[in-house]
Amino acid sequence: MTSASPPVPPAEEETVVVPRMRKLRLAEQGDRTDLAGDLTAARAAVGRLRAEVAGLLQQLERLEGDPDRTVSLPPPATRPAPAAPVRPDPSAQPTAIVPRPAPVRPQPQAPTRRPQAPMPVARPVAQPVARPVARPIAQAIVRPTPPRLPAPKPAPAPAAKPAPAPAAKAAPGGLEAGYAAVLAEVLGVPQVAPTSNFFDDLGADSMVMARFCAKVRNRPDLPNVAIKDIYQAPTVAALAAAGGAKVVQAAAVATGTHALPVSVVGPGRPSPTPADLDPATVKLALALLNEPAAPVAAPKRVGTLGYLLCGTLQLLFLLGYPALVSYAFAVGAQWVLTAATPLDIYVRSTEVAGGLFLGTALLPIAVKWLLVGRWKATQFPVWSLRYYRFWLVKTMIRTNPLVRFVGTPLYPFYLRLLGAKIGKGVTILSPTVPVATDLLTIGAGTIIRKASSFTGYRAHNGMIETGRVTIGAGALVGEATVLDVGSSIGDHAQLGHTSALHAGQSIPAGQRWHGSPAEPTSVDYRAVPTVGGSALRRFAYSVVQLVTLFGVVLPLGIGGLALLVREVPQVQTLLVDYETAAGNVPLYLDVLILSSTIFVGALLLGLLVITIVPRVLALLVRPDRVHRLYGISYWALRTITRLSNSKFATRVFGDSSYIVGYLRAIGYKFGRVEQTGSNFGTAVAHDVPFLCHVGSGTVVADGLTMLNTDYSSSAFVASPVRIGARSFFGNAIFYPARARVGDNVLLATKVMVPVDGPVRQNVGLLGSPSFVIPRGVDRDARLALGPEQRRRGVAVKARHNLLSIALMLLSRWVYLTLFVLLFRVALDLHPTFGPAAIAVLGAAELVLTFGYFILLDAAVRWMAAHEPQGVSIYDRTFWRHERYWKVAEDSYFTLLNGTPLKGAMWRALGVRVGRRLYDDGCMMTERKFVTLGDNCMLNERSVVQCHSQENDAFKSDRVTIGSGVTVGVGAFVHYGTQLGDASVLEADSFLMKGEEMPANTRWGGNPAIELIPTRAH
Repeated sequence: MTSASPPVPPAEEETVVVPRMRKLRLAEQGDRTDLAGDLTAARAAVGRLRAEVAGLLQQLERLEGDPDRTVSLPPPATRPAPAAPVRPDPSAQPTAIVPRPAPVRPQPQAPTRRPQAPMPVARPVAQPVARPVARPIAQAIVRPTPPRLPAPKPAPAPAAKPAPAPAAKAAPGGLEAGYAAVLAEVLGVPQVAPTSNFFDDLGADSMVMARFCAKVRNRPDLPNVAIKDIYQAPTVAALAAAGGAKVVQAAAVATGTHALPVSVVGPGRPSPTPADLDPATVKLALALLNEPAAPVAAPKRVGTLGYLLCGTLQLLFLLGYPALVSYAFAVGAQWVLTAATPLDIYVRSTEVAGGLFLGTALLPIAVKWLLVGRWKATQFPVWSLRYYRFWLVKTMIRTNPLVRFVGTPLYPFYLRLLGAKIGKGVTILSPTVPVATDLLTIGAGTIIRKASSFTGYRAHNGMIETGRVTIGAGALVGEATVLDVGSSIGDHAQLGHTSALHAGQSIPAGQRWHGSPAEPTSVDYRAVPTVGGSALRRFAYSVVQLVTLFGVVLPLGIGGLALLVREVPQVQTLLVDYETAAGNVPLYLDVLILSSTIFVGALLLGLLVITIVPRVLALLVRPDRVHRLYGISYWALRTITRLSNSKFATRVFGDSSYIVGYLRAIGYKFGRVEQTGSNFGTAVAHDVPFLCHVGSGTVVADGLTMLNTDYSSSAFVASPVRIGARSFFGNAIFYPARARVGDNVLLATKVMVPVDGPVRQNVGLLGSPSFVIPRGVDRDARLALGPEQRRRGVAVKARHNLLSIALMLLSRWVYLTLFVLLFRVALDLHPTFGPAAIAVLGAAELVLTFGYFILLDAAVRWMAAHEPQGVSIYDRTFWRHERYWKVAEDSYFTLLNGTPLKGAMWRALGVRVGRRLYDDGCMMTERKFVTLGDNCMLNERSVVQCHSQENDAFKSDRVTIGSGVTVGVGAFVHYGTQLGDASVLEADSFLMKGEEMPANTRWGGNPAIELIPTRAH
């Protein structure tokens, strides 16, 4: 309930039953229309019934002549009035707790009041029940049995001073006492007051409470709790009330009738408690709640021969496809170089570039239809030949050059060629290419925003599952969302940003949902109106793109190089005439000169382009104004976004004091800068850098994406993004322009930033949808430095970071030098072997990339932390760890996704890997801290992060993932966690630090909690 029911007069408080259960359920959901009249009529009826009962009891006394056996109703003064509930004394054991569905607030029902000081009002707490859940308890109760008059014989026993039944004392008190005892053991204190806040009063943090949750799971007499329950019920009393609600709901399921005693329901008793159940039912409910999960049946796995055959075929393709493309390029380039005039060079360059583009664009489409045909909803084991066909098609369609047209009308056309059913006027901004395209349906006028995943497949329990994804007409899919297999969105429905639809979830037409997993909401995520747009506008934009590509960009790329080689003798000598070059300078010096020129020139030219061109184009994108898609303003927006988001530049300057200067250079606006030496990480993104405002003293860990642009299917609006002062942002946060977040806010990892309600200040936000948590904890505060110590620490760290930047640039220059050496050798062999020498170069480049960066990682791995730790960010141990992040490369990992070679690569990088790892695109930061069991399934965009930075504190710990574990698409596993054998972490879930997933369980949500279908809740 969102508000309290009108108080029932004391004389009518006992066993009140409202006959209209439907309206009572509506009232519990917040709709109290016409309920007052029903309550008045019910009270009058109960009064008449009481009078009749009193008359019958008097007759029984006279008939039997034994007043000692007379049962009278309890005097109303013996129970506290519901309008003024009394909280229990912390030093005394309460006798009963009455939980409400939402928010859960413990209310004692002691027979007598204990003198005590006034207690502070408990903070609102949402119902901590896992989603998706069985019907709420108010809906699980069927129509109650009408109250019956007592039979005349035998007469009930008298009760001169009635007291609550023993069960009413034992059940809630037992939960509260049990939770308090476990927490006291974890904290190492004699006792814990039931009303003491875990964080504010007891000084606990999330790691401490994670250990508490793990110990509770070992207590069969207590309902299990998760970290999310801790934040939503931050006292022992509130947690016991929430646990009581779980027990009652499980009892309703366990009895099979979903019916509870009449005295459980009524205006004075808005929700039942374990006090209303007999001990046997409570014991049955606890057994049901804590029932060990049944082992998951192991799938039929491919044998060793099939596993090796699949890996061999994948390796041959990874080497052969680049060699084929390189061969075709060599043949075309040789033909261009033999042209007689500059005009002939341009014409031939156009033909060669067009042929290469069309060949690499049409070949994947043809391979899909030849090897697969139409995708169907099915499943098949990984490493089988059927899986190899799946992987081959997935790899080729995702390396198709048409993927570069995402956000334009050409991209939906590409998906239609692959079999997707896409209506008119659809705009797709997410570059994640769906694979099972025949199972994808998108209605007309739908907008799918950035970083959304709707691939139509997932890896689960040793199998690849393909399933339908249906998005209705006029729908909106927000940024950073995941649509798992079997999910659907109705016409004109909305899915907010940082949300997910788990397998089988559906949003009805016209509804708005958000969260992970998604749930209904009243928030409207449409901020941009739909304006008139014609098919002619889309067609013209596509034609201009193709003409620019084939008439300007590609010919100048090939033809310009050919003219440079032909018309400039020095370049010809350097690049082509190997014998002449070798006679003038040694080979190694020639290679050093060429690689240095390319490297330094690219750095300087890149910085000039990044800082100048977007500023000029920004004149075409006026903020807070509606622009039509597929016009000059849209082209300028896309160009600004692509040019100003340089991953290489943010990696160079990130995690150092110099990142602030770089971001200012590209357009960011800062308040008074308070340097920490780590104001931003190495991954920062935006739409329009000139519309990004960052408050003073704010620190961003890593992975921040500022969403300056809102879209409809036909228009966009670019708006300023304002980040408050003295705030801290965790990892993987998408921050919209409409954010309702002010100063001094902690945004936890993967949080869904709210866009409605009051401006949040001086609090922490966690989860999707987000809820309030403490801004900080004592453990992190103890690692903070004073102003003078920080100033000195920043100065020393800046010098340390300069050396880190130099080492990173040096390592990339060495890689380029080795590649140039291969290129020169291939050119030397070209007269003898022809284009085959260039083809070998294409395959050798792959071997060079993996060999060099794996050796580089091994060379700098000593800098990384080797044991779990918690230190200040001004500790040299942390600085060395940052240096390891900066120098070691990770962008090449994706080439091995979905192959057995990925497991071998992780093993070479220090991860403890079991047999037959399936990794479809997981990222691991601290590899030495990760242990993976046999037959693990890591889906794409998943993250295993063994560290956390918060303000001035850096913490790290190990992550253990058991055998047969599945980590869903986009799931995030934090440090200090354990995933038991055959457990499942659902898509887009956030497993918080310190959590332990028991074997064979299924967890999901942000933050993750145990979900019902695996264990019999």
